[in-house]
Amino acid sequence: MPNTLLNEREFELVNIVGARLGANQRDLSRHMNLSLGMTNMLLRRLVTKGYIRIKQLDRRKVEYILTPKGFSEKMRKSVNYTLKTISSIGLIKKNLSGILKDLYAKGARKFYILGSSDLGGLIEMALGENFKQDCSLVQVQEISSGMADGVVLICREDVRLPVGVKAVNMIEELARDEALVGSR
Repeated sequence: MPNTLLNEREFELVNIVGARLGANQRDLSRHMNLSLGMTNMLLRRLVTKGYIRIKQLDRRKVEYILTPKGFSEKMRKSVNYTLKTISSIGLIKKNLSGILKDLYAKGARKFYILGSSDLGGLIEMALGENFKQDCSLVQVQEISSGMADGVVLICREDVRLPVGVKAVNMIEELARDEALVGSR
């Protein structure tokens, strides 16, 4: 019995066929950055596994169509990916809370979030959940020496700090966490 599970390349091809991005094998091979022969082999494997059907349009043209099984697998994997992403976000938020609690324990009450990003939004949520009105938070795009009264939470790369400004590079802090690095 052939292995009916999809590997990453096969799943990528199912997604491309499902989105109708490739009209023929040449288009599909370009989308996937694979040789025409490798694309042909993957298509044949997906047909054998029952994920894709080939419809003959004329003597030289064919159309690749997802079967119900292919569509179902695409949805299943998409849902699993979404759930894994949500779990990862929860883990990141938990780690951010730990970092913020350490800063709070050391006396920090005013925080500047440097950079507008999803990471900044997670920090804002973690601060709100843990400290409510006990801390102040300001979103900034630049660092100034006037921020010496708080802690700058850096949420982007390539930042130069003025003298006397306390800062924590949140990206580097999260990268140190083995649970997060190992979950990728």
